[in-house]
Amino acid sequence: MLDVASRKPNLVARLLRSLRLPLNDPFALFGLAIYVVFVLTAICANYLAPYDPTEILYTPSYDLAADLRPGQEGFVLGTTSLGRDIFSQIVYGTRSALLIGITAAFMVALIGSIVGLISGYFGGWVDALLMRLADIAFGIPFLPFVIVLAAFLKPSVWNVVIAMALVLWRDTARVIRSQVLTLRTRGYVDAARVAGSSDLKIILRHITPNILPLSFLYGSIAIGWAILTEASISFLGFGDPESISWGYMLQDAFASQALAKQAYYWFVPPGICIILVVSAGFFITRGYENILFPKLGR
Repeated sequence: MLDVASRKPNLVARLLRSLRLPLNDPFALFGLAIYVVFVLTAICANYLAPYDPTEILYTPSYDLAADLRPGQEGFVLGTTSLGRDIFSQIVYGTRSALLIGITAAFMVALIGSIVGLISGYFGGWVDALLMRLADIAFGIPFLPFVIVLAAFLKPSVWNVVIAMALVLWRDTARVIRSQVLTLRTRGYVDAARVAGSSDLKIILRHITPNILPLSFLYGSIAIGWAILTEASISFLGFGDPESISWGYMLQDAFASQALAKQAYYWFVPPGICIILVVSAGFFITRGYENILFPKLGR
């Protein structure tokens, strides 16, 4: 008789298949293309940015390069009121945005998935305890919580990551739990349990591959939320002053009255970058609707 395990697909292949991107959806393709462009920009920032983003520059005539318009003196997007190159800040700001977004998304997806798996699979008092913790997290207003956290801790870009890891896992955990509640009653799970498989093996082999698309879905949403939150915190003055980010650029432009000077080239580019990255996450989630909810396509 053939070994039952030999007929099961490789676990790694199942995991990769569950994480497949919906490349047949134009929204998902557009969102993925945006991510690829920004990732390549972050990787090649040293080669794309002509200047250090914090360097105070001077014109060839040794005058301070302050408030220069796009194209003047060779500056692509002009300069700030302190003579810093705006294009270089945009390029280097991509690194901060993706570092915060990807790290926070990973933490949110990881914590939420683990909590949802444990809560949904074991049930009972474990489920009740974890869901009460989720209820507490739902009762915490997110942005004020980040501001309070940044006020108590040293200003850093990691404040957003910590806050999202402590609070925003709640949404992922709730959805994963509801999915696990249905998966644990499937026939193949009962068969594995009768065959003597441990709870850990059942969770890793039979349940986790089926909830990974949901984890990836909420992770992609968390990338946009993390970048948007960092921009909000920096704009309010609670960000890291030593780190160049798009939010820092908006705060710097606001403090320098760029709008009154009609220096649109200063604050419009970082705003567009934030909109594109946040929208990319939602475009990818739009593509996952056909995978997670196939009845919607009918």
